[in-house]
Amino acid sequence: MEKTVTIDGKEVRFKSNGATPIKYQMQFRKNFFAEILKLNKLGKLKNIDEMDDNAIDSLDFNVFYNIAWTFAKTADSSIPDPEKWLESFDEFPIFDFITELQEMIMANIQSSKKK
Repeated sequence: MEKTVTIDGKEVRFKSNGATPIKYQMQFRKNFFAEILKLNKLGKLKNIDEMDDNAIDSLDFNVFYNIAWTFAKTADSSIPDPEKWLESFDEFPIFDFITELQEMIMANIQSSKKK
């Protein structure tokens, strides 16, 4: 799955494929699926727009920044490490495009098998 999102006036490509979880593991030393499942258990992935302030406070947004970087790196292998990449934006309003990331995350963990 691939999407292009405008962040701080720049077109940023996000891509997810079979290697995405491995890239995430190699960069952040954490299991991609375990991180996603923690978020999903909290019920945060499906309805982030409806979250109250307490729920937002309990959410680790670093996971979303890490996922955003991993999707961007998957789309463009030339982007720098996460910190340098994020520094290249004056603004990085994650709430403006978190829904796009959620769709890509869910595509990674949902089965395509019909029951």
